[in-house]
Amino acid sequence: MNIAILGYGKMGREIEQISIDRKHKIICKIDKGPNNKSLSGADVAINFSTPETAFENISLALENSIPVICGTTGWLNDFDKVIELSNRTNTSFLYSSNFSLGVNLFFELNKKLAAIMKGYNQYELSIEEIHHKEKLDKPSGTAISIAEDIINNSDYKEWSFKNNNKDIIKMSSKRIDKVPGTHTTKYSSDIDSIEIKHTANNRKGFALGAVIAAEWILDKKGVFKMEDVINNFKF
Repeated sequence: MNIAILGYGKMGREIEQISIDRKHKIICKIDKGPNNKSLSGADVAINFSTPETAFENISLALENSIPVICGTTGWLNDFDKVIELSNRTNTSFLYSSNFSLGVNLFFELNKKLAAIMKGYNQYELSIEEIHHKEKLDKPSGTAISIAEDIINNSDYKEWSFKNNNKDIIKMSSKRIDKVPGTHTTKYSSDIDSIEIKHTANNRKGFALGAVIAAEWILDKKGVFKMEDVINNFKF
Protein backbone atom coordinates (compact mmCIF):
# COMPACT_ATOMS: atom_id res chain seq x y z
CA MET A 1 0.00 0.00 0.00
CA ASN A 2 1.33 3.45 -0.93
CA ILE A 3 0.72 5.99 1.84
CA ALA A 4 0.85 9.79 1.79
CA ILE A 5 1.49 11.27 5.25
CA LEU A 6 -0.07 14.71 5.66
CA GLY A 7 1.37 16.31 8.76
CA TYR A 8 4.90 15.15 9.50
CA GLY A 9 5.18 15.91 13.19
CA LYS A 10 5.60 13.43 16.04
CA MET A 11 2.51 11.47 15.01
CA GLY A 12 3.54 11.52 11.36
CA ARG A 13 6.89 9.99 12.22
CA GLU A 14 5.25 7.26 14.32
CA ILE A 15 2.91 6.48 11.41
CA GLU A 16 5.86 6.31 9.05
CA GLN A 17 7.70 3.76 11.19
CA ILE A 18 4.67 1.55 11.79
CA SER A 19 3.73 1.69 8.09
CA ILE A 20 7.21 0.52 7.13
CA ASP A 21 7.09 -2.22 9.78
CA ARG A 22 3.82 -3.42 8.23
CA LYS A 23 5.45 -3.52 4.74
CA HIS A 24 3.83 -0.38 3.32
CA LYS A 25 5.55 2.33 1.29
CA ILE A 26 5.59 6.01 2.20
CA ILE A 27 5.48 7.93 -1.08
CA CYS A 28 5.36 11.44 0.41
CA LYS A 29 5.64 13.20 3.74
CA ILE A 30 4.16 16.68 3.78
CA ASP A 31 3.85 19.05 6.70
CA LYS A 32 1.81 21.64 4.80
CA GLY A 33 1.14 22.75 1.25
CA PRO A 34 0.54 19.43 -0.59
CA ASN A 35 -0.11 19.53 -4.32
CA ASN A 36 -1.51 17.17 -6.93
CA LYS A 37 1.94 16.03 -7.99
CA SER A 38 3.12 15.19 -4.46
CA LEU A 39 0.05 12.99 -3.84
CA SER A 40 0.38 11.15 -7.16
CA GLY A 41 0.45 7.39 -6.70
CA ALA A 42 -0.96 7.34 -3.18
CA ASP A 43 -3.45 4.60 -2.32
CA VAL A 44 -4.45 6.38 0.88
CA ALA A 45 -3.61 9.57 2.78
CA ILE A 46 -3.23 9.71 6.56
CA ASN A 47 -3.75 13.22 7.89
CA PHE A 48 -2.40 14.39 11.25
CA SER A 49 -1.67 17.97 10.19
CA THR A 50 -2.54 21.10 12.14
CA PRO A 51 -6.20 22.16 12.57
CA GLU A 52 -5.48 25.13 10.28
CA THR A 53 -4.27 22.97 7.36
CA ALA A 54 -6.46 19.88 7.84
CA PHE A 55 -9.36 20.94 5.62
CA GLU A 56 -7.08 21.90 2.72
CA ASN A 57 -5.13 18.63 2.98
CA ILE A 58 -8.24 16.46 3.21
CA SER A 59 -9.97 18.26 0.35
CA LEU A 60 -7.01 17.93 -2.03
CA ALA A 61 -6.72 14.20 -1.38
CA LEU A 62 -10.45 13.58 -1.86
CA GLU A 63 -10.50 15.66 -5.04
CA ASN A 64 -7.79 13.34 -6.36
CA SER A 65 -9.84 10.25 -5.40
CA ILE A 66 -7.46 9.32 -2.59
CA PRO A 67 -9.15 7.90 0.53
CA VAL A 68 -8.37 9.84 3.70
CA ILE A 69 -7.80 8.74 7.27
CA CYS A 70 -7.92 11.82 9.52
CA GLY A 71 -6.88 12.11 13.16
CA THR A 72 -6.49 15.88 13.40
CA THR A 73 -8.86 17.46 15.90
CA GLY A 74 -9.96 21.08 16.20
CA TRP A 75 -11.10 21.52 12.56
CA LEU A 76 -14.64 20.15 12.74
CA ASN A 77 -16.36 23.37 11.71
CA ASP A 78 -15.56 22.15 8.18
CA PHE A 79 -16.63 18.54 8.81
CA ASP A 80 -19.88 18.77 6.84
CA LYS A 81 -18.01 20.19 3.85
CA VAL A 82 -15.66 17.19 3.89
CA ILE A 83 -18.58 14.75 4.07
CA GLU A 84 -20.19 16.45 1.08
CA LEU A 85 -16.91 16.28 -0.85
CA SER A 86 -16.40 12.62 0.07
CA ASN A 87 -19.88 11.79 -1.23
CA ARG A 88 -19.49 13.91 -4.35
CA THR A 89 -16.15 12.35 -5.32
CA ASN A 90 -17.24 8.86 -4.21
CA THR A 91 -14.02 8.66 -2.20
CA SER A 92 -13.92 7.15 1.28
CA PHE A 93 -13.20 9.20 4.39
CA LEU A 94 -12.70 8.16 8.00
CA TYR A 95 -12.34 10.55 10.91
CA SER A 96 -11.63 9.64 14.51
CA SER A 97 -10.74 11.84 17.44
CA ASN A 98 -8.55 8.98 18.65
CA PHE A 99 -7.24 5.94 16.74
CA SER A 100 -5.99 4.03 19.76
CA LEU A 101 -7.62 0.61 19.85
CA GLY A 102 -7.72 0.87 23.65
CA VAL A 103 -9.45 4.24 23.55
CA ASN A 104 -12.10 2.89 21.20
CA LEU A 105 -12.75 0.06 23.64
CA PHE A 106 -12.96 2.77 26.33
CA PHE A 107 -15.57 4.57 24.19
CA GLU A 108 -17.77 1.46 24.23
CA LEU A 109 -17.34 1.00 27.98
CA ASN A 110 -18.13 4.70 28.53
CA LYS A 111 -21.43 4.42 26.61
CA LYS A 112 -22.49 1.38 28.61
CA LEU A 113 -21.59 3.02 31.92
CA ALA A 114 -23.53 6.18 30.98
CA ALA A 115 -26.63 4.10 30.29
CA ILE A 116 -26.24 2.23 33.60
CA MET A 117 -25.81 5.46 35.59
CA LYS A 118 -28.87 7.11 34.05
CA GLY A 119 -31.28 8.05 36.81
CA TYR A 120 -28.74 7.94 39.65
CA ASN A 121 -28.92 11.67 40.24
CA GLN A 122 -26.83 11.63 43.42
CA TYR A 123 -23.71 11.30 41.25
CA GLU A 124 -22.01 14.30 39.65
CA LEU A 125 -20.25 13.56 36.37
CA SER A 126 -16.90 14.95 35.28
CA ILE A 127 -14.48 14.31 32.43
CA GLU A 128 -10.78 15.11 32.79
CA GLU A 129 -8.27 15.03 29.95
CA ILE A 130 -4.50 15.50 30.27
CA HIS A 131 -2.13 16.00 27.33
CA HIS A 132 1.33 17.31 26.50
CA LYS A 133 1.81 21.07 26.30
CA GLU A 134 2.15 21.03 22.50
CA LYS A 135 -1.46 19.96 22.00
CA LEU A 136 -3.28 22.90 20.43
CA ASP A 137 -6.98 22.22 21.04
CA LYS A 138 -8.70 22.16 24.41
CA PRO A 139 -10.56 20.05 25.35
CA SER A 140 -9.20 17.18 23.30
CA GLY A 141 -11.29 15.71 20.51
CA THR A 142 -11.32 12.46 22.45
CA ALA A 143 -12.81 14.18 25.51
CA ILE A 144 -15.51 15.74 23.33
CA SER A 145 -16.29 12.31 21.85
CA ILE A 146 -16.56 10.87 25.37
CA ALA A 147 -18.95 13.66 26.37
CA GLU A 148 -21.08 13.29 23.23
CA ASP A 149 -21.39 9.54 23.79
CA ILE A 150 -22.56 10.17 27.35
CA ILE A 151 -25.10 12.76 26.19
CA ASN A 152 -26.48 10.27 23.65
CA ASN A 153 -26.89 7.61 26.34
CA SER A 154 -28.09 9.61 29.36
CA ASP A 155 -30.05 12.65 30.51
CA TYR A 156 -27.07 15.00 30.28
CA LYS A 157 -27.60 17.86 27.84
CA GLU A 158 -24.14 19.33 27.25
CA TRP A 159 -20.59 19.66 28.57
CA SER A 160 -18.92 22.77 29.95
CA PHE A 161 -15.72 23.95 31.63
CA LYS A 162 -18.00 25.83 34.03
CA ASN A 163 -20.55 23.44 35.46
CA ASN A 164 -23.31 24.96 37.58
CA ASN A 165 -26.07 22.55 36.64
CA LYS A 166 -26.75 18.87 37.32
CA ASP A 167 -27.51 18.06 33.68
CA ILE A 168 -24.21 19.53 32.43
CA ILE A 169 -21.02 17.43 32.30
CA LYS A 170 -18.10 19.16 33.99
CA MET A 171 -15.06 19.19 31.68
CA SER A 172 -11.46 19.89 32.67
CA SER A 173 -8.25 20.02 30.62
CA LYS A 174 -4.64 19.95 31.80
CA ARG A 175 -1.43 20.38 29.80
CA ILE A 176 1.67 18.68 31.25
CA ASP A 177 5.04 17.89 29.69
CA LYS A 178 5.42 14.48 27.98
CA VAL A 179 1.88 13.19 28.56
CA PRO A 180 0.60 11.42 25.38
CA GLY A 181 -3.00 11.39 26.61
CA THR A 182 -5.05 10.45 29.68
CA HIS A 183 -8.86 10.52 29.83
CA THR A 184 -11.00 9.89 32.91
CA THR A 185 -14.77 9.72 33.29
CA LYS A 186 -15.81 10.01 36.93
CA TYR A 187 -19.16 9.77 38.72
CA SER A 188 -18.87 11.20 42.25
CA SER A 189 -21.25 11.32 45.19
CA ASP A 190 -20.87 12.09 48.89
CA ILE A 191 -20.64 8.35 49.56
CA ASP A 192 -18.44 7.00 46.78
CA SER A 193 -17.01 7.44 43.28
CA ILE A 194 -17.02 5.36 40.12
CA GLU A 195 -14.51 6.06 37.37
CA ILE A 196 -13.07 4.62 34.19
CA LYS A 197 -9.74 5.77 32.82
CA HIS A 198 -7.57 5.32 29.75
CA THR A 199 -3.87 6.19 29.85
CA ALA A 200 -1.73 6.20 26.73
CA ASN A 201 1.88 5.24 27.46
CA ASN A 202 3.13 6.53 24.09
CA ARG A 203 1.92 7.51 20.61
CA LYS A 204 2.37 4.07 19.06
CA GLY A 205 -1.20 3.00 19.80
CA PHE A 206 -2.60 6.03 17.97
CA ALA A 207 -0.33 5.48 14.96
CA LEU A 208 -1.04 1.74 14.78
CA GLY A 209 -4.79 2.34 14.79
CA ALA A 210 -4.49 4.91 12.00
CA VAL A 211 -2.48 2.53 9.80
CA ILE A 212 -4.92 -0.32 10.48
CA ALA A 213 -7.77 2.02 9.50
CA ALA A 214 -5.92 2.81 6.26
CA GLU A 215 -5.54 -0.90 5.50
CA TRP A 216 -9.23 -1.48 6.19
CA ILE A 217 -10.62 1.39 4.12
CA LEU A 218 -8.87 0.59 0.82
CA ASP A 219 -11.73 -1.31 -0.80
CA LYS A 220 -14.52 0.69 0.86
CA LYS A 221 -16.75 3.55 -0.30
CA GLY A 222 -18.38 5.95 2.11
CA VAL A 223 -17.84 7.84 5.35
CA PHE A 224 -16.74 5.81 8.33
CA LYS A 225 -15.80 5.89 12.01
CA MET A 226 -13.13 3.99 13.89
CA GLU A 227 -15.97 1.96 15.39
CA ASP A 228 -16.50 0.44 11.91
CA VAL A 229 -12.88 -0.70 11.85
CA ILE A 230 -12.98 -2.13 15.38
CA ASN A 231 -16.14 -4.13 14.61
CA ASN A 232 -15.01 -5.48 11.24
CA PHE A 233 -11.21 -5.73 11.12
CA LYS A 234 -9.52 -9.05 11.86
CA PHE A 235 -6.66 -8.18 14.19
